[in-house]
Amino acid sequence: AMAVETPKPIAHRPAAERASTTGILVEGMGNLMTKVAKCCKPVPPDPIVGYVTCDRGITIHRQNCSSMLRMPENKRDRMLSAQWGSGKAATLAVEVVVESHDRQGLLRDVGDLFVKEKVNVIKVNSLSKNNQAQMRFTIEIVNMDQLTRLLALIHQVSGVTAARRRL
Repeated sequence: AMAVETPKPIAHRPAAERASTTGILVEGMGNLMTKVAKCCKPVPPDPIVGYVTCDRGITIHRQNCSSMLRMPENKRDRMLSAQWGSGKAATLAVEVVVESHDRQGLLRDVGDLFVKEKVNVIKVNSLSKNNQAQMRFTIEIVNMDQLTRLLALIHQVSGVTAARRRL
């Protein structure tokens, strides 16, 4: 079996200046659960706004999201100003699924691509049966353009039959 290099953990900044898990800063809030809204899927550098949900988490929307613009008056007090964390760059964790014909060195080749593209891999899950491999990578990206480029590059790796973001 070949050795898989484990990705280095993300360097944690002191709690005081650490943004939420998604690298988003919400006014007056510390490390709250934030999630990106499915309706408008904001990515840096979109102007964003936070909305406090019933379960006390915060959903991040684009400022011009139609559901935010149509928000009834009585719920507007649940909207908070938000901005992407200033950290090195706010990163989004996305899961990427790669399917391919199983072969020696496949994981290494895809891994080398992440290194070359300076993409941080948080988690790897690899499954193979009947000469087919399915690899799931949870990676940190800066924006969707980076993801699009990365998926195109993975498609070019020998043996890969599919590479897509898992939503």
